Amino acid sequence: MAQHFLLSAQARTLSLRTIYQAGEAKAYETFKAIRWAATNGEPVCPRCGCVESYGIPTRRKFKCVACHHQFSVTSGTIFASRKMAFVDLLAAICIFTNAVKGISSLQMSRDLDCQQKTAFVLCHKLREAMAAEVEGETLDDVVEMDGAYFGGHIRPANHFEDRVDRRLAKHQTGTRRVVVVLRERGGRTLPFVCRAEGEGVEIAKRVVDRLAVIHADEAAHWDALHAGWKTFRINHSQAYSDGIGCTNQAESYFSRLRRMVTGQHHGVSPRYLSQYAHEAAWKEDHRRMDNGALAFRSLGLGLAHGVSRSWKGYWQRSA
Repeated sequence: MAQHFLLSAQARTLSLRTIYQAGEAKAYETFKAIRWAATNGEPVCPRCGCVESYGIPTRRKFKCVACHHQFSVTSGTIFASRKMAFVDLLAAICIFTNAVKGISSLQMSRDLDCQQKTAFVLCHKLREAMAAEVEGETLDDVVEMDGAYFGGHIRPANHFEDRVDRRLAKHQTGTRRVVVVLRERGGRTLPFVCRAEGEGVEIAKRVVDRLAVIHADEAAHWDALHAGWKTFRINHSQAYSDGIGCTNQAESYFSRLRRMVTGQHHGVSPRYLSQYAHEAAWKEDHRRMDNGALAFRSLGLGLAHGVSRSWKGYWQRSA
């Protein structure tokens, strides 16, 4: 029997041992090489685009010859204002991408010996960069749609006479959300956080090409899809796949997301659910890549992404 790719040595091209043995200088050169790949790691001014600058070695900064702007390798990126060493940042990205079902900020903080707050913000910055990779993406082939509910768990009372019907709206917490996913076979996965699964029909109008073929389950709100697309349905109470309709790719995504939310994070606030959903989608889409390629790809996304307006100064604003 042939060995699965993820079990082979080809899937392991980067390790924490390699990162720390190479040291801070090598990690810094890696950041430069990925940030300025078009110039072979030579700095480019983020303000005017000039390729001529001189270094300020004592501060690891550069000064543009044209506009005299001082900048660093992380200026204007999602890693702007970072305080962690480059080798620790690279190690954090390696840990984050290696965790195929996610990693909690507490575990990350223990691995890196940093505050939980630092790990929390860094992980969310990486999730934001991953989500930006599919921004504006449209699906135009065979697309599977489905929804799954997360959050809003109400712990039942200890005594039977004190328990309430948790299905009633008056006993809900208001934090339950549904993740609607649209997944193109052999393509990308687009998750959306909604209050009701039926909202997925309007989402499909925005992101699915009219020539695409959609597969959905038997839920009544998907009946509206037939008016806009060639649509196949599968009744999950009878089969998971009948040779015509199938949503197994969407279910595969939800399997990863549920293990992430329940097994690693033990619950996610609806405020952040979208970012966790995008992380699971990114890891599902790139699951056949080796871990080194995943780490450098996510680093490249972070360096190509602008300064995060959601996470820069997060704790200062929350205080």
